[in-house]
Amino acid sequence: MSKPMTKPKINVERLASSIKDLSKFGRNESDGLDRTTFTTSELEAREWLKAELEKIDLDVRVDEAANIWAKRQGMEPTLPVIAFGSHIDTVPNGGKYDGALGVLMALEVMKVLEENDMTTRHPFELVSFSAEEPNPFGLSTFGSRAITGKLKKEDIVGVKDANGTLLTDALRKSGGNPDQFEAAVRESSELSAYVEVHIEQGKRLLNRSIPVGVVSAITGIYREEITVFGEANHAGTTLMEDRKDALSAASELILALEEVCRSYPENEVVGTVGKLNINPNSANIIPAQVDFTLEIRGKSKEQIEKVLSMWTDKAEKVKQARPIDIHRKILLDQPPAPMDEQVIQAIEQQAKLLNYESLELGSMAGHDATHMASITKSGMLFVPSIDGKSHCPEEESQIEDIEIVANVLLHSLLALDKGLDVSIND
Repeated sequence: MSKPMTKPKINVERLASSIKDLSKFGRNESDGLDRTTFTTSELEAREWLKAELEKIDLDVRVDEAANIWAKRQGMEPTLPVIAFGSHIDTVPNGGKYDGALGVLMALEVMKVLEENDMTTRHPFELVSFSAEEPNPFGLSTFGSRAITGKLKKEDIVGVKDANGTLLTDALRKSGGNPDQFEAAVRESSELSAYVEVHIEQGKRLLNRSIPVGVVSAITGIYREEITVFGEANHAGTTLMEDRKDALSAASELILALEEVCRSYPENEVVGTVGKLNINPNSANIIPAQVDFTLEIRGKSKEQIEKVLSMWTDKAEKVKQARPIDIHRKILLDQPPAPMDEQVIQAIEQQAKLLNYESLELGSMAGHDATHMASITKSGMLFVPSIDGKSHCPEEESQIEDIEIVANVLLHSLLALDKGLDVSIND
């Protein structure tokens, strides 16, 4: 006979041990993690995770995109699945919490359900997505884009890393199947909800001493490649009034973006120029051409479009004032992904019932939940990040905060299990 579902708790010592165990895979001399996707260390981490999942009698499978799924049956097996998880790959010299914490919390939830002999209405599925981080193959959020039909077989054929390794070969080594790649797609009818936990990667929770972040939307990301054309000439013999300096013009454009974003009333709108190439890049030659990547992030499409319009006006003034030309090419126009209101309310309600303060905030980084939101009700929880650090060896979250969010996750999933897909006859 099943035990009543009353106040189960996460085993924080066991969760801390799981974090320690997974962090052994890919550890480097700087105490960071080199566990980029489909590398030896990431393959070893995958095997560790699958072994842990099999210990609690879950139905473990690897799909065609090498995503790891582990299913626990519910009392009503015809109901769509409630899925939860994140990813275990890292950036080069990354930390042990980004992504991995969401998978390990999901693992702990499954362990708690099993040891308490708890039954749920819906089937529950843990997922560890492949290649969420930017990687040598240039295809981030690989696994979640695959299952939502946004990444096709034609997109992966012939793709190589810098060493000439084919993505299709790496995928096969990880248990995927590039020949049947699109069979990984999950239909909306298969899923009731998706919930992901991640470290915040910022200081908003930390600065307010709030332990639970509830994500309202995942940022939209807009990128352009900007090329400024000037004219190369001798740095000593060309008078200032005769110069067509591409770098000086590019500098004005970069500062214009900073000015627009600093003056914008919403502080979750940000702009960045993080990549710059100068030609001919010589100390005694006036730059003839500058290429840079402009990025704008915001939690609504309207915010991004407004900032872009304001910057465009300033760019036109630079072009008119200087003897240069500007070419623009859109690289990415990913719209913001709002999280589902029912999932948000469930998380906030459970945090309140557990006597934890929560804060609703936008995610200023991209996540797998961005794509999952296109096929199912999706939500995210954030754990505070010490000093706001992420993608570095110093990345860390307090175990007390981890325990709090893990318990909120557990009870949010149980609440969604009760509240989703309920007919009037139930």
